[in-house]
Order: sequence, then C-alpha cells, then structure tokens
Amino acid sequence: MMTTKERLELCLREVQQHLHKELIPFWMTHGEDKEFGGFLTYLDCNGNPTGETLKTLICQTRMIYTAASAHRAGLGGGYFLDSARQGVEFLIEHFWDPEFGGWYWTVERDGTPMNRSKLAYGQSFAIYSLSEYARASQDPRGLEWALKTYQMFQTEAADNYAGGYYEFLERDWGKKRPGAYGGDRKSYDVHMHLMEAFTNLYAATQNPRHKERTLEIIRILFERIMHPQFGTGVAQFSLDWEPLRAILFRDVWGADRDVDDGEGRPLNNTSFGHNVEFAWLFLVAVEVLGLDVNVYKDRLKKIFDHCVAYGIDWKKGGVFCEGPHDGPARERNKEFWQQCECLTGLMDAFVLFGDEKYLDAYENVHRFAMDTMINHVVGEWWPLFDENNKRIWDHMAHAWKINYHTVRAVILTEARLKKAIAMQ
Repeated sequence: MMTTKERLELCLREVQQHLHKELIPFWMTHGEDKEFGGFLTYLDCNGNPTGETLKTLICQTRMIYTAASAHRAGLGGGYFLDSARQGVEFLIEHFWDPEFGGWYWTVERDGTPMNRSKLAYGQSFAIYSLSEYARASQDPRGLEWALKTYQMFQTEAADNYAGGYYEFLERDWGKKRPGAYGGDRKSYDVHMHLMEAFTNLYAATQNPRHKERTLEIIRILFERIMHPQFGTGVAQFSLDWEPLRAILFRDVWGADRDVDDGEGRPLNNTSFGHNVEFAWLFLVAVEVLGLDVNVYKDRLKKIFDHCVAYGIDWKKGGVFCEGPHDGPARERNKEFWQQCECLTGLMDAFVLFGDEKYLDAYENVHRFAMDTMINHVVGEWWPLFDENNKRIWDHMAHAWKINYHTVRAVILTEARLKKAIAMQ
C-alpha cells in the first residue's frame, strides 16, 4: 500500500508527463491563425482545423490568457509570449468597438465584425487575459487595454441599484430583451469570472480601487449567489437577485439544451464544476487580496464536501455535470472542464484541510482524466462522455473548448501537487 507521499508523487509524474510531453506541444503547433492573426479554435479529433473559422471573443481572450500564463510558468521557450502578443494585436484591431467601446462578441476569420453585442462574460475574459498578458510581458498595451475595458465595464454594466453587473447588452450597452436574450438575468458563472478577472487585474496593478471592486464581487457571491443553507451556487437570478430556473441563452452557454426551452433546469440545481472552480478561484483571491482564509474555511468545506458526496462518480470515475444542492447528481454526463477544475480544486482542498477524502476524490478524477478523458495520442482532452464513460463528442477544440481549462488546470495542479508533497 502506497504512502500519501507516494500517491502524490505518482500523480505528479503523470501530470508532468501530460503537460510537458503532450499538452504544451499540442498548443505550440495548433491554434494560431498564421494568415489573419489571432486563433483558429475549431479543431477535429486529430487537432486539424474543421473549416469553421468564426472567431469568438471568449476563445480569442482565453487563448491569449493561456499563452501568457504558460509563458509566466516558464513553458514554451518564448513561443507563448509571441503567440499571446499576436493574439492581443488581432483582438485590439478587430474586436474593439471604436464607436461605443467594449469588445464585440464574434468576428469573421479576417476580423469583420459579426455579433456586435457586449456580453459581460466576454468583457470579463478580456480583462482577465489582458491583465495576464501585462503580467507576462513588458508590453504596455496589456495593462492599457485591460484598464480601458475595466473602466468601460464599470461605467456601462454596473448595476448601482441592486449590485453586481448586467450581463447581456447590445452594442450601445443597452440591456437586451428578456428571456433567451438574457437582458433580465444575472448569473453565478459571470460573477465568478468577474471575481477571477478583477483579482488578476489587482495582481497586475495593486490599485486599491480594483481590490475594493473584487471584494464587492466576493460579497455578492457569498451573500446573494451561494445557497444560504447548502453553500453551493445557484445558477441564475433576476436583476434583483431572485433565484430563477437556469435557461440557456442565444449567445452563450453551449449546446446541451434547446434555447427555446423556457422552463430550463430545476430550481434545486447546482454545478459541481462551477462550485469547485469558484472555491479554488476564491483561494487565489484570498492570497492576492491578503484575506484571512480561516474566515472562509467552513464555507469552502461545504462546497468541497458537496462535490465529494454527490459529484464524484466513485464507481466509474470522474465528475458529473450537475445535480441538486442536497442530493445525488441528476445530469450525469462528464464534461472536460469539470474534470479540469476539480483537479485543481480538490488538490487545493487536500492542501487546505489535510483530509485524505479530498486526496481520494482527487485521485478518482485524476485517474479518469488520465485513463479516459485525455486523447494522449493527440495531446488534448476529449470534450464529453456519458455516465458510462462512452464518448459523446470527439473534437479537440470548438467555440467553447480550447485550452483555457486544460492547460491552466495542469499547470496549477502540478504546482499544488508539489506543495502537497512538500507538506508530507
């Protein structure tokens, strides 16, 4: 029987093998649009372009973030800094709205604007990626455009009455129609990513006002968004923070449910992946903002324990998608990004609490990722499996799957495994 240290060391070796021999080489040879600039983000099961060339704000900014963060982690020998730089140049030239400010949602391959909507989700990732680029480079454009985005967003999207931010806005920053167009909703997902973005901006600027706005988002997350009894996240709300059944929107949130489904998911429903992602992102904020983690330990433990109890497939491995706040998973598919976020978050839980049930849960997800979820021959992750571990989709990248979750998770998990080993 292996010791705790031996278990951790085995996991570390596998993570390092995947990161350095598979994942990083894949993204050093795939994704960049050598003809027009920016990134091509629709790749088939072998990593080849599918012919779909739409460029989304979310994918372009996430690719910039990944490249900049990989460079900061010492990977790529300079390649990723150059890759991030050309991505930033394409973004500034083609996605910025010169008339109303803010970033368009989609453009054609050559940069011609298509969907000129201003979505908070995309604006948050512009702040996140540009502040990461600023931290990775000496290029003043990174911080200049991160701050420009932040200031525009505070002016046009902040809800100064009910708190938080409007999420679905027209080109001129007016709210979109209600329902599937999202003009009458706020969400856990967007406000979690705004916390992520503002935290990274503060790390880059050390501006006290950026710290204040990050603390404000954290307060909203804990007081408005996390369930008052169970401590897990509620997905969607009215503008005045009344919980609503979560629906899909026409511009975002993937394709697993028809946007014309007006009822949406049950009200008693939460995402295991988002909850654990929030927990570890919050721990980053604790460190960057200089907060006392002990104040939040009980709330974080509720999140991790909920995932361990209900989200982990203890028989076949991996993390399920969604389920109630107080019971077993209901949506039992296994998507790539939940596995990624739980690798990072469950190892954080083990480091924070020292309880081996979190290591057991981490090992479960780690084993599922290594044995099932990763396409080792190509180097990236398969996107989706059903509850019996049968593959449903087989692309390596598309509008909602590039390298933001995978590369980030493996880089961060490597660091957390090393920390855990040093504690033994």
